[in-house]
This record gives sequence, structure tokens and C-alpha cells, in this order.
Amino acid sequence: MSVRTDVEAWIADEVDPVAAKELQALLDADDETELAVRFSGSLTFGTAGLRGPLRAGPNGMNRAVVRRAAAGIAAWLTAHGHSGAPVVVGYDARHGSSDFAHDSAAIFAAAGFDARLLPRVLPTPVLAFAVQYLGAAAGVMVTASHNPPADNGYKVYADDGAQIVPPTDTEIEAAIQAVGPTRSVPLDPDGVTVLDESIVTSYVSAVVGLIGDGPRELRIVHTALHGVGTEVVRAVFDAADFTDLIPVPQQEHPDPDFPTVAFPNPEEPGALDLAFALARDRSADIVIANDPDADRCAVAVPTPDGAWRMLRGDEVGVLLADALLREGVRGTYATTIVSSSMLGALAKRNGVGYAETLTGFKWISRAAPDLVYGYEEALGYAVAPDLVRDKDGVSAALRVAHLAAGLKSAGLSLLDRLDELAAEYGRYATDQVSIRVDDLSIIEDTMRRIRESPPATLLGHEIEVDDLLPDTDALRWRWPGGRVVVRPSGTEPKLKAYLEVVEPRGSASAAAEPLAQLRAEVSAILDV
Repeated sequence: MSVRTDVEAWIADEVDPVAAKELQALLDADDETELAVRFSGSLTFGTAGLRGPLRAGPNGMNRAVVRRAAAGIAAWLTAHGHSGAPVVVGYDARHGSSDFAHDSAAIFAAAGFDARLLPRVLPTPVLAFAVQYLGAAAGVMVTASHNPPADNGYKVYADDGAQIVPPTDTEIEAAIQAVGPTRSVPLDPDGVTVLDESIVTSYVSAVVGLIGDGPRELRIVHTALHGVGTEVVRAVFDAADFTDLIPVPQQEHPDPDFPTVAFPNPEEPGALDLAFALARDRSADIVIANDPDADRCAVAVPTPDGAWRMLRGDEVGVLLADALLREGVRGTYATTIVSSSMLGALAKRNGVGYAETLTGFKWISRAAPDLVYGYEEALGYAVAPDLVRDKDGVSAALRVAHLAAGLKSAGLSLLDRLDELAAEYGRYATDQVSIRVDDLSIIEDTMRRIRESPPATLLGHEIEVDDLLPDTDALRWRWPGGRVVVRPSGTEPKLKAYLEVVEPRGSASAAAEPLAQLRAEVSAILDV
């Protein structure tokens, strides 16, 4: 076998006996195909860190890969003048997360850093909050967010509390590659400070302080989708006097196997079915869902016909921005190239700053020095960047509840407010074509094809083509009254197309037909 030498060398340097046995079994079975996958390359830093399947070998998430990553980060921090500074580590409840976090903290301690470990499994926003609150040089969150159960990940935050961006990621990758034998990486578990619950209490208090007095009569069904959000969301809502919070019992507690959902992502079909059933049974006013690490927030509302509809991320994003603007929050409001352009219209009308960034919160969080709000259509919202310089599904959930309760007291709903905004600004109708693939080369081939042969028209309009390379691998097709952005997902094996049609009169029905037609045209163009 051509990879046998590499596999045997990795086994000899393996720090996890279980992983070593896993690889040895593949060697003994002469499983060339699987070994070729695991040793065809190494996991490299992508969207703010590492993310991949849990499996032994360099091309997977495992203790050897994580130890090397922590050692590389420690070396990079030392080289950039952060010796001895605090480094805080958090983790979710996925398979392997606790081991990865404890190993990382012990490596930071051995490298001379003030290594601090969150007290238990907690949402990603608590870690992001802790980086700023503790004045840390860096933060590490072990999580794969909303990826499938077989995955895990390693998200890295810089000393400003935001996710790392180039060239830091490539510099850390180079430092990881320079790490010697994995077995030689020193660990000092006794040098790690395990933080107490006061860090959680501080986060909860800060989030509750974001809202003022007002109505609290709102029946909320909440699901954590088997993730780590339930306890912190409950603490925040109780402290804010939103006491009618009903958890979905089948999804309330952390479970790394995510048994009730095909994919633990609120955007996936069927993910909220249990929440909708409970909401109907309990006559709820609203459904709020967090993804497994609670950095994203989904919102669903009842419709006049008795059904439940999940609001699009753009709808929630605009509602939250509008609420902040009506409260007089001044500063820059930011979103991404794939999100609705309606935020720009709101910002212009209200005389506040507006910024449009590349996709991802690592860019949104750095959009402007006076950033007061940022969102991305993939259910991510930063309602208080001074507290959490990243998307935060917990504070966003509280903000949504505060808005919904106020509207309810006035005899209105979130849908009513969206209609009011549409009447004022026009109906910005958005949709998405999302194609999951098993072979990433399909995405590469499709992007190459549509770059070479873009469509001449969409909805009968000649289009303006913007190729966003080299800044990002994306194409934007624009015409008066609409736009499409096509890009590969940064976290999953998906090709995504983001659609928008603007109907100036604000009519939902008038916007629905061209949006459906646009979806059909784009689906045919991608045709994978």
C-alpha cells in the first residue's frame, strides 16, 4: 500500500490508543480506499479554524490533530508577543469535545499561557463573550456548530473577540505544520484554571441588560436541537421575566447523536417539526430555535391559516435592525453580500452607517469601528457587538422575544411588522437554492462552468455579472429589482445560490411569482 509508511508513522506518533487501534485495523484490512481518504491531506484552517469528520489520521478531527493545532496556536501567540496572556477554551457536547478542550487548555498552560477553561459545556457565545470579558489573547471553542453528528470543529478567536481572519489563519497553519512529533507536545493539566459559574452569570446579566422594561406576556416554545443552549437560554429568559418558556422535551438536553433530526440545523427541512407540534398543542405565540452551539437563532410564527412558518434569516435580521433603530441605536449596521439589501435601505432612511462585507461573521464583526448591529441570512445576529463580537443566538432570541411581546401587547405580530416595513420600503423577497454534494469537485466544476458561461438573462432582464474573486469564491448576477449570489458553503459540502426580488409596492403575492420563477431558472442553471 502506497500510504502504509505514512500510516505506520502516524500510529507510532499517535497520542490516543483508540485512534491507533482504529488505524491499525484499517491497515490489517488493507482498506486502501479509506486510508487514502484519511491520509490524502491534512485538515487545514478554513472558516476561523478546523472542521471535519471525527476519525483518526491527519484528515480528521481527533486528539492528535487537535493537539498539534493547539501547539501551533501557542507558537503563533508567542511569536506575536502574547506570552503569558490569558487564553480561554470552551466546548460543546459533541463527541470528543471535552477531550479536545482539556488537551488544548493543558497545551496552552504548558506553553506558559494563563490557560482558562469554561466550567462545562456551554454555547459558543459564552466563549466569545469570555474572550473580551477576560481580556484574553485568544479563545478556542470546540464545536462543529450545526454540522452533522459525525463532525467536530475548532473555532479560534483573536484578542479582539472576533473570529480570526487572513493572514492569521495561514500563519497559524504554518505554525502547526512546524510542530514536531505529537507525542513530544508538552501538556500541563494542573496549570489550567477551570473557571467557575461567575463567567456564565456575567454573560447572562450582560444579555439581560440589553432590553428595557416592557410587556412580557409571550408564550414561547424553545428548542436547543439537542445542543447546549437550553440552560443558558432559560437563565436569560427567567432573569428577563420571560417565564412562559416551554422547551421541546425530546430536544432539550445535549445529545451528540442528535437522534430526532437528520441534520441539527434549524434551516433543514423537518428540524423544527417537534417544535411546531408542541407550539400548536400549547397555543404558543412564537417558536425560537437555536442550533447546537446556540450561536444561531431561528424564529417561527403562526400564520392566519393555523400553520407555522419559519421566518427567513433576512426577515429576522431586518426586524431586529428596525427594532434597534426605533430605540435610537446609532452606529453602523452591517450585513453580507448574500443577505438582503433591505438593511441598506433601512440604514439610508434612518441616516446611520451601513456596511456590506464578505460572507461570515469574521468579516461582519470587523465591518466598522462603530458597529452596533450585524447579521447574516444564515440565522446569525450580533445585537450587541460590544459584548459578543460574533453571532449570538441567545441575545438574539431575547431581543426577538422582547420585540414580539411588545407587538403582541399592541395587537400585532412579527408578520404584521414585516408587512408594515414592506409597505414603507418595498417587499424584499429572498430565497435560497442549496445543493448538498458528496464530491466537492462537483462544486468546483459547477463554479467553473457558470464563470465561463454565465446566464444572459434572469427573469427576462439582462444581468450584470460580478466575479468576486480573489476576495471570495462567489459570483453575483444583478439587474434592476433583483440579484443572485452563487457560492460554495464555507462550512458544509453545499453549493448555495442566494436569491432576491424587490417588489416596490410591498405586495407579498406580487413578489412570490417572480421569486418562484427565479428559483426555477437558477436551479436549472446550476443543474448538479
